[in-house]
Amino acid sequence: MDKIKLNDILQLTDLENVKIRFITMSGAKWSPIEIFKNTGVDKLLDDHYWNYERQKSYKEGQITVGLARIENNLWLLFHIGKVTKDLNKLNAIGYEYEILSEYKKYFGRLIVRYKNKAQTLVRLANSVIEECEVAQILPDIFDNDLFPGYDKINLSWNEMSKVIEKDSWKTALQNQKGVYLITDISNGKKYVGSAYGENMILGRWQSYVKNGHGGNVGLKVFDFDYIKTNFYYSILDIFKSTADDRTILERESWWKVVLQSREFGYNEN
Repeated sequence: MDKIKLNDILQLTDLENVKIRFITMSGAKWSPIEIFKNTGVDKLLDDHYWNYERQKSYKEGQITVGLARIENNLWLLFHIGKVTKDLNKLNAIGYEYEILSEYKKYFGRLIVRYKNKAQTLVRLANSVIEECEVAQILPDIFDNDLFPGYDKINLSWNEMSKVIEKDSWKTALQNQKGVYLITDISNGKKYVGSAYGENMILGRWQSYVKNGHGGNVGLKVFDFDYIKTNFYYSILDIFKSTADDRTILERESWWKVVLQSREFGYNEN
């Protein structure tokens, strides 16, 4: 089957006057896709129209395409615009622009597959666009609607509070017992927990959304706002709903030893 290229969809002409910016990070802490999901597109647009300290990114009149990294070789189209004014600023937002409205229907929905092989992240379209393939066009704006698999979960508290209301996530999480990990990204400390009661993993994580600590003694000392800012949630082991609860508890204890979450983390038992 022939692959669908990005420009099969966009139909951009005069590619020598088009630049694509691949945004891989936005500051030291946040990935661009987290920015998109949690705060919207404005911060990404600041990054997109930023000039480096010694080099301009665009010229007046150029078309610009913005792609934010989701993971690995997958990118989300978030913007296509035209530079209307060069502000002649370096190490700053350097341009005024207009959004090309005919492409808005694809913003936040078109996922591109592209393997970036260069350090330069602002590229002339004619040098890379043939390598940009359409991986998926989502029915709605990207926001983690689809469950990615148990081994690919690494959610901020804010992300978790949203996705556990979505049907595909609910179905997946309420039918699996398991051992999960909470990581405090401010200091690297960890908490290992287990889920085997009502609604299994879903039930435990819903309790963290409700009050932050989920009834765990080692987490009750934290302010809820601190938890919302610094805690990330992932899954270490999953088991069928028919698995013996003792198996889950044994694995929980094993992970506490491996990760030393009693000695250097937040587990108190």
